[in-house]
Amino acid sequence: MKILILGIGNILFSDEGIGVHIVNYMKEKYTLSTHHHVDFMDGGTLAQHLIPVIVQYDYLIIIDTVNAPGVQKGEVYFFDFEDIPAAVDWQGSAHEVEMLQTLTMMDLVGDRPVTKIIGIVPTVIEPISFSLSDAVYHSVVTVESILVEHLASMDIQMDIKKKIAIDDILPLSYKMHDEYSL
Repeated sequence: MKILILGIGNILFSDEGIGVHIVNYMKEKYTLSTHHHVDFMDGGTLAQHLIPVIVQYDYLIIIDTVNAPGVQKGEVYFFDFEDIPAAVDWQGSAHEVEMLQTLTMMDLVGDRPVTKIIGIVPTVIEPISFSLSDAVYHSVVTVESILVEHLASMDIQMDIKKKIAIDDILPLSYKMHDEYSL
């Protein structure tokens, strides 16, 4: 099975870049042992431009910010695209509606792979800040745990190859997206 773990977000807007930062963090920290083909990708804010990439995969895990009114900032949701929680309205950032529309369009033509979403509720979305709010910073451990456990359920073992913290990734995420070209 071909699996894509896709980080979405704009790293120039603080918490908005958490999906990209986590994908870069996981890629640096872990080595995967599996019979599946697994790729980590910084999808930035490309949304519809990612369709030619996404359709090449059987299984998609998106890490992104989501909006959920009335919950604590930094709250983490893990759900299937087919079963979006009622509390999640996808209006928390500049790109989420476009990504939702992209997945919906793919679904309409039958091109969307099985899609899981790990969504983090952001606190700070402000321009030119390569940092995370405390709430979102502390959610990284939860997201990492969800991803490691979910991949283990798919017979994908993740071994730590490098002791690294998310703090080590934040100032470098903008340099780490050179693996693809669209």
